[in-house]
Amino acid sequence: MWKSKKEKIEAYELLVQQQAAIIEIEQDKIANLANSSALLADALPNTVFAGYYLFTGEELVLGPFQGKVSCTRIKMGKGVCGESAEKRETVIVTDVKNHKNYISCDSAARSEIVVPLVKAGTLFGVLDLDSSVTDGYDEIDQEYLEQFVTALLNNTDFS
Repeated sequence: MWKSKKEKIEAYELLVQQQAAIIEIEQDKIANLANSSALLADALPNTVFAGYYLFTGEELVLGPFQGKVSCTRIKMGKGVCGESAEKRETVIVTDVKNHKNYISCDSAARSEIVVPLVKAGTLFGVLDLDSSVTDGYDEIDQEYLEQFVTALLNNTDFS
């Protein structure tokens, strides 16, 4: 866990800078998603899953990630990822055991944040992060992860 909000913000600012350096010279979707999921898993404490689900036009399919074996297909509106994709907004779940629509892929997950990948009104997928502690994510995580996703979308070829 973070010792203070200041420490958390500084860590996220460094994370965003590191990601910018990684994606500055690379446009490939798989390469950028793979490296960014590794970066997130390494930089964020208590992370048990950091990865992407890509939108096929009908459902979300597992993309590059760091973590244990995971769910491979998620229908729109199902689970936290499906909710975020359907609503096209970030969803934070402070305790997955109390979330009615939660899909359990890893029993170590206690909280989750999902950020949709939306550019010019088009849904490309979601960024999914799971933490081993309850209340693992808050508005600071949301702010910086949304910046992280925006930079990724602006510097990656999703066609």
